[in-house]
Amino acid sequence: MVRTASTMLPLGTTAPDFSLPDCEGNSVTRDDFRGKRGLLVVFMCNHCPYVKHVAPELARLTREYHAKGIASVGISSNDVEAYPDDAPDKMREEAAAQGYEFPYLYDASQAVAKAYHAACTPDFYLFDDQLKLVYRGQLDDTRPKQDVEPNGKDLRAALDALLANSPIPEPQKPSIGCNIKWKAGAEPEYFNPQGSA
Repeated sequence: MVRTASTMLPLGTTAPDFSLPDCEGNSVTRDDFRGKRGLLVVFMCNHCPYVKHVAPELARLTREYHAKGIASVGISSNDVEAYPDDAPDKMREEAAAQGYEFPYLYDASQAVAKAYHAACTPDFYLFDDQLKLVYRGQLDDTRPKQDVEPNGKDLRAALDALLANSPIPEPQKPSIGCNIKWKAGAEPEYFNPQGSA
């Protein structure tokens, strides 16, 4: 595992388009979420300890804000030949175990991760009702092995501000997690690991 930070995609970026299968094989597109108050895109996977740490809070947060008009989608872009625990059948099991109610999509080509400049798991992107990026960064300050339960403080503050039509709180701190497991020789130019996790 390599400790990696978000690339901090420029605010105002339009959400890159996608059409990906969920873990049941149904196609889901970015435009399926038009008309919502916002869209949260989370790059994630099954085996990463950083994702495992935030998974219960992620399930709670997405359920809570779905009721307020925010759509959410999870995307796994890991190389499943090298990391079979992240394969779609395992994604289905993980979604059920964690109680995820959002679509959990598989990016086999890794093209969607590259379009978003996703670097780590978890990597959070919050878009407004025009699909413009208003927040990218961490869920909160907690990390695995700290014996502190995640509370979603940073992302919740951004979501609440978006819903209130208020400025998104600053600073936006990069998410930290395991690097996305790129296929051999397919690492994007922006990939910049920061040392061992």
